[in-house]
Amino acid sequence: MGVFRLQSIVANAKQLIKLNNKHQPDVPKGHLAVYVGEVQRKRFVVPLSYLDQPLFQDLLRRSEEEFGFNHPMGGLTIPCCEEAFNHLTTQLQIL
Repeated sequence: MGVFRLQSIVANAKQLIKLNNKHQPDVPKGHLAVYVGEVQRKRFVVPLSYLDQPLFQDLLRRSEEEFGFNHPMGGLTIPCCEEAFNHLTTQLQIL
């Protein structure tokens, strides 16, 4: 069940990306806009390859639990502090 749920989360995220890339022309091909923060949100543009990374998938699961896939900011909203997100993306860049 966990694998199916993860595939569903990634599929929903990819669908959201397709919709938002039409409305966000400043996002380069192969990237997605995400909004990070617990109260005030900051926009980041990250590579789509992050969707395949288990650490990023964990953030997607948490995002789904908190927000579902209705993202009022127009991009994927990730409920974590900016510092933790920066740490995670630094780790993903090394991989």
